[in-house]
Amino acid sequence: MYGKVTTGMLLAGSLGLCGSLAADEGTPVLSFAKGEIPENLVRHHVTPRIVEHEGKPALGIDFEVTAWPNVFFKAPPGGWDWSAYAGLEARLYNPEDRAVQCSMRVDNEGADGTNHCNTSSTTIPAHSVGVLSCRFNAAADRKIFWGMRGVPIRGPLPSGPELDTSHIIAFQIYLPQPGEPHRLILLGVRLVGQGGSLKDMVPMPFVDRFGQYKHAGWPGKIHSKAELVEAGREEARTWKTKPDFPGRDRFGGWADGPRLKATGWFRTELVQGKWWLVTPTGHLFFSVGVDCVGTWQRTWISGRDGWFDWLPDQQDPLYASAFDENKGAHSMAEPIGGKGTTFGFYAANLVRKYGPEWELRWRESVYARLHHWGFNTIGNWSQSDVLAHSPIPFVVHGGIWGKIREIEGARGYWGRMRDVFDDSFANMVDKSMASVTKPYRDNPLCIGYFIDNELSWETVRKGTLASPPDQPCRIAFVDRLKKKYGTLKALNQAWESQAKTWDDLRVPPTPNKACTADLDDFEYAFAKTYFSTIHEALRRHAPHQLYLGCRFSSAPPIAVRACTDIADVVSFNRYEGRIAADKYSMRKPILIGEFHFGALDRGMFHTGLVAAENQEDRAAKYVEYVRAVLDAPAFVGCHWFQFVDEPITGRWFDGENYNIGFVTVTDTPYPELVREAKRVHRELYTRRYGKTPQP
Repeated sequence: MYGKVTTGMLLAGSLGLCGSLAADEGTPVLSFAKGEIPENLVRHHVTPRIVEHEGKPALGIDFEVTAWPNVFFKAPPGGWDWSAYAGLEARLYNPEDRAVQCSMRVDNEGADGTNHCNTSSTTIPAHSVGVLSCRFNAAADRKIFWGMRGVPIRGPLPSGPELDTSHIIAFQIYLPQPGEPHRLILLGVRLVGQGGSLKDMVPMPFVDRFGQYKHAGWPGKIHSKAELVEAGREEARTWKTKPDFPGRDRFGGWADGPRLKATGWFRTELVQGKWWLVTPTGHLFFSVGVDCVGTWQRTWISGRDGWFDWLPDQQDPLYASAFDENKGAHSMAEPIGGKGTTFGFYAANLVRKYGPEWELRWRESVYARLHHWGFNTIGNWSQSDVLAHSPIPFVVHGGIWGKIREIEGARGYWGRMRDVFDDSFANMVDKSMASVTKPYRDNPLCIGYFIDNELSWETVRKGTLASPPDQPCRIAFVDRLKKKYGTLKALNQAWESQAKTWDDLRVPPTPNKACTADLDDFEYAFAKTYFSTIHEALRRHAPHQLYLGCRFSSAPPIAVRACTDIADVVSFNRYEGRIAADKYSMRKPILIGEFHFGALDRGMFHTGLVAAENQEDRAAKYVEYVRAVLDAPAFVGCHWFQFVDEPITGRWFDGENYNIGFVTVTDTPYPELVREAKRVHRELYTRRYGKTPQP
């Protein structure tokens, strides 16, 4: 993840913080009192029917397994005028034995899922009634609470542009890419709220001196420095007991399991039809880790006068390290031009908790916590000092630095792809890998290296030919086409295109079979060059450690195939409720680099990419996810994103303020999540192996 906008993010608009948008009964938009299916309903891969729920008629909906199955309700000619309301709310009953994530979209003319519409999402618990709410995007709230993806009271802000609520043309209820059929019962839909500004609802300041939401209470909230210190001491006392994870070697591998060849380094092996990592001492190893183990999270304080109960003097030496000057933020920080002063409440709380030696004492607490919680890996994006002193195996993140031409014809969320055919690419890769590996290449605790993160592979196909004639990858692609077709006329005939010169050649709006095949071939050549160049450089500079791939955010088949052909491990960041094992190849081991769940019951304003009902549900989802990965033969581990919650006022560079930590901003563990993580970690090896091996 590390800040990307994904489909999961676009759908993460549950309003669990307050449940409903307003306390009033609202204005009905749909009811089924007459026992009839509404005439304005359009079916997309669903089967609707009238059913009975608690003695009243309702709309039963069977959703098929497809990308976006939905019931779509069209407005009458002229549209609906909903300008007097704050949002739309649907009540749904889930008759199934497991929770179901469902979503809503409200449309203006031209809506396509991203533009001219607002979206939201929630999770309906098993055998329960839930509320799916979509608050209409109000520019005023974004201006007041700028730099935040979720806001007080209302929770996650809806995605998409500001709606013209005086002319709504449709709304739909859908499931985001379900992996199996589901059934929900729609009880009714209503308009709610008055659309008032949050400026009148949220008194300032709204952030207390510990970085928590000021105007609410919840279990575990910290109210004083003494409380903060005592909570730390109480937790530290538990570290003196022996961890409840017997039968592990010093690397966290399965000492009681089969003994394989020991090489002194981590490696991979296929054992009885399942992929495994193997520890340096030859024991089976399944990697459960936590990402972003660090103290560096910061939020803007520039331009936010009146937001905070307390901020220290920037010259105070005790808190000086909690301040930074930052620039280059995403568009979430327009009010200050994307640059200014930031502050870390998490770091400040560690100063209060541990005193002048807080960095050392915090780091020691990290190792003790992870050990006692059953984690055996420190995950990606973690602080360099944490890795340098770690007694726990770890992975390292690396990138490719230096001047390399980018593909100018396309741009993904995090930027353009580097052009692997640029003359400087191989040299810059070699220099970058030398730098990345230097601190860790002699350390057997280093499992391996993730290089890059969530690249925009989808931009290679059309972006290459959309680039200037001197773009290296374009030149390489055109050369391939010239060798295959000989003349532009022959290519135009094959592609059904009308390019007048080779410089004019572009990918047709709807590529035919021949064009698609050529694009496939070039995309593979591009991806193979990328992975091969990195792999060769890592072998030169860190020959004993693993190349863990590029952390795909989706599963582009051709790029994944190229990675599988080259890398030691293929990595994905998979934000979903459950891993479907049958979607993944067994040719190479697979590692999940990121996943998480979040809720809105502990003072946070956004759930993150996959919503949970509350902390208990969040913990249960962790167990379910890890078990699914354990049961999938291709997988060798999964890493949770991330160690600490994001700041409630948004991390400085993109506004994320998600409940995704194992600990809060006050360094307080979530007891439900810790309890359930320990439970599933105890069964790690016996469940994965399938049975307890005979001695």
